[in-house]
Amino acid sequence: MKGAVLCGPRDVRFEDQPDPRIEQATDAIIRMSATCVCGSDLWPYRGVQPITGPTPMGHEYCGIVEEVGSAVRSVKPGQFVIGSFATSDSTCPNCKYGYQSSCVHREFMTRAQAPMLRVPLADGTLVPTPGVPSDDDLLASLLTASDVLGTGWFAADAANVKPGSTVVVVGDGAVGLLGVLSARQMGAERIIAMSRHVKRQKLAREFGATDIVSERGDEGVARIKEMTRGIGADSVLECVGTQESMMQAIRATRPGGYVGYVGVPHGVELSGEQLFFAHVHLHGGPAPVRRYLPELIDLVLNGKIDPGKVFDLTLPLDQVAEGYRAMDERRAIKAFLRP
Repeated sequence: MKGAVLCGPRDVRFEDQPDPRIEQATDAIIRMSATCVCGSDLWPYRGVQPITGPTPMGHEYCGIVEEVGSAVRSVKPGQFVIGSFATSDSTCPNCKYGYQSSCVHREFMTRAQAPMLRVPLADGTLVPTPGVPSDDDLLASLLTASDVLGTGWFAADAANVKPGSTVVVVGDGAVGLLGVLSARQMGAERIIAMSRHVKRQKLAREFGATDIVSERGDEGVARIKEMTRGIGADSVLECVGTQESMMQAIRATRPGGYVGYVGVPHGVELSGEQLFFAHVHLHGGPAPVRRYLPELIDLVLNGKIDPGKVFDLTLPLDQVAEGYRAMDERRAIKAFLRP
């Protein structure tokens, strides 16, 4: 089979790879129905996160189970399944506490930008749906649950979003936009999306944003303070991962408020003294998507949310390189890939 391989900065190729096979009794092989390019894929694509050699790419996936190992019990061939970007056994203490992305046997998924995929720890990682999705819009929404929807949901959960609260979302990529959607589902009264891009602002409002702030850094913090009578927001979702975005999130939060941070950090350093006097709760990390998958799947299937709108570019899988280019150049929010 062929799949996406990152060979160097801005050099994605669709090249031959070995067909996946059952390696452990707990594995499953799925035939991909859809995959996509993630904003976090852009870090190595841009050369910010180094790679050591040609690297198969992709960690968001859904599809039909083709084969399972002898120890797999919860999924079977023919089922449509969705899985997290981080595998989990569902039995270790971290999984039982709801932090499956810190499972003691965790593996971070790769190789999903391909027609077939091996999923380790299938019983703890994959969630089957009641049937096979019948249209592309539903398929796109279900695919978001594999990462960006689950990550946006975790950002809102970690930020302690409550009914009636004021929420700020830093970042207008797919995760930030779905953080807006998540905050709305959790009952936030006021949701301020920080964005400079008209198309993304429009989608943020569709997902439930009540206000848009285009300023960044010190000016962005000042604007949030002005809008909240000098106090700051109850909850802030940090969905970027830079020093500026993290400090903007912390400084826009009221004393006693919460920051949920899910942007993969690059060059972020925090001052202990600043944190000490900020009186802000910080919680985040790799989203425990598996914790939320059943609830998110139900919300999609019941028509209560439509997160697939974050896909504004659809390409055949063999044009994956264009998906990376379009997202890198901010011509697209998120690229949907069909094998």
